[in-house]
Amino acid sequence: MQSTTDRILLCRLSEIQVPGSRGLAIACGGNLYNIFLVRNTCGVYGYLNSCPHTGAPLDWMPDRFLSLDADYIQCSTHAALFNLHDGLCIAGPCSGDALEPIPLVVDSGIVFLLQHEFCSHRQPAGRV
Repeated sequence: MQSTTDRILLCRLSEIQVPGSRGLAIACGGNLYNIFLVRNTCGVYGYLNSCPHTGAPLDWMPDRFLSLDADYIQCSTHAALFNLHDGLCIAGPCSGDALEPIPLVVDSGIVFLLQHEFCSHRQPAGRV
């Protein structure tokens, strides 16, 4: 079990519609990372807000990451489609690639980022 000091509160689960999405910024190692959460009837999932093809942000408007039918995450740059549950690109120029997942836990209706696990995979500020 993760300690509560290792958790960063992101939002209440009730703040994300089903289906829905929400963008956030997280500080880690002196850098700011844009992430997003998506929710469907099966759960909530988090990813780094960066297209594996271009590195561009995925949202076409603030908190808008889903396709019109809300079945997929859709890249705003080239309309690539990604599965909500695993971030795998199923259509578009990055087909077969995947979004970078972020470690989450939901506890008592609150979504937390697991800080140590997330930050341990990031480059320290000032390093190339």
